[in-house]
Amino acid sequence: MGGDPKAAAGLPFLDEEHISLREEVSRWAGEHLPSLSQEADVDLACRRLVRDLGRAGWLRYVVGGREYGGVAEGIDVRSVCLIRETLAYHSSLAEFAFAMQGLGSGPISLYGTQAQRRRYLPKVVAGEAVAAFALSEPGAGSDAAALECRAYPDGDGYVLEGEKTWISNGGIADFYVVFARTDGEGPGGISAFIVDAEVPGLRVKERIQAIAPHPLAHLVLEGCRVAREQVLGGIGEGFRIAMATLDLFRISVAAAALGFARRALEEATRYALQRRMFGTTLARMQLTRARLAQMVVDLEAATLLTYRAAWLRDRGFRVTKEAAMAKVFATERAQAIIDGAVQMMGGLGVKGGEVVESLFRAIRPLRIYEGASEIQWLIIAREVLREYGEEVGVR
Repeated sequence: MGGDPKAAAGLPFLDEEHISLREEVSRWAGEHLPSLSQEADVDLACRRLVRDLGRAGWLRYVVGGREYGGVAEGIDVRSVCLIRETLAYHSSLAEFAFAMQGLGSGPISLYGTQAQRRRYLPKVVAGEAVAAFALSEPGAGSDAAALECRAYPDGDGYVLEGEKTWISNGGIADFYVVFARTDGEGPGGISAFIVDAEVPGLRVKERIQAIAPHPLAHLVLEGCRVAREQVLGGIGEGFRIAMATLDLFRISVAAAALGFARRALEEATRYALQRRMFGTTLARMQLTRARLAQMVVDLEAATLLTYRAAWLRDRGFRVTKEAAMAKVFATERAQAIIDGAVQMMGGLGVKGGEVVESLFRAIRPLRIYEGASEIQWLIIAREVLREYGEEVGVR
């Protein structure tokens, strides 16, 4: 088979339309996206990117249902991964904007009523509404089932009381999918609600500054009343909705890590080929060659794990273990690849505004959000033990 071997990564799990999609997104990104360097006003930049991604048609891939603007009845995870990987290669904020439109609206695509889908999904596709996924709390991050935000029945609706933190798109979102406890303890007492940003009682307590700048906030819900029609999937279904959404979009986190790592590897390789020292080039030194070889192997292995998980999900398989494997391996190895690129480039690697310095900041949060690496290891172990008939209490 001819062609560019770099484009062949993940090929066994991709169809022809996926290959064409990657090429189209790559051309668009090269023409329309700024460099990886961060912009001064992240809120405005993120909103503009959501609008531009909608106008370009890329947000059609993060929602399910043609009648709501999607490209298929369900969400094609391989397409989501390819787009996110390609955007990550060009701009960390663009891949963030794309991904959060998917994560924030994913519960509606998967479990929403027709009325809920008609109301929210077309605006997500068009880039006219910014979506957010509000699960984490000050005392419930990795242990999502421990959340304390509560929803009390009130006439023909519910009143939400509590706090949410580390909420991506917090402060700029037009609506939030909020998870709150409606009964008892544990995962069975959690429900999901769609909360419009202008609903009284929902406010931003604090904007959070992270190592890789993007819209992030701590939210407070005080007497926040929503109609019964805003319940997603039924009372008590919230934890299942959250986990199903994360299983789907967690694979795309791995894809974003691939995009960051691929860019770092290319930057480091070009630098090594032209940087002269001790009478030769950096690329001719054995230590450099060994490091580059390790980076390539890590990237190729992570690519195969990622697109295998996406391929299985697109075929209807339960992919909790496979998604966790892809997420933890791709993000951890991408961190190592980018760190290797920084080390190889020396002082230039830590200079503010340089590509690899930006990548170093961009990759670090991926090892934490949507399930920290330690949680992924526990999920993998739980799923393996379950295959042998052993039930363990790791969520």
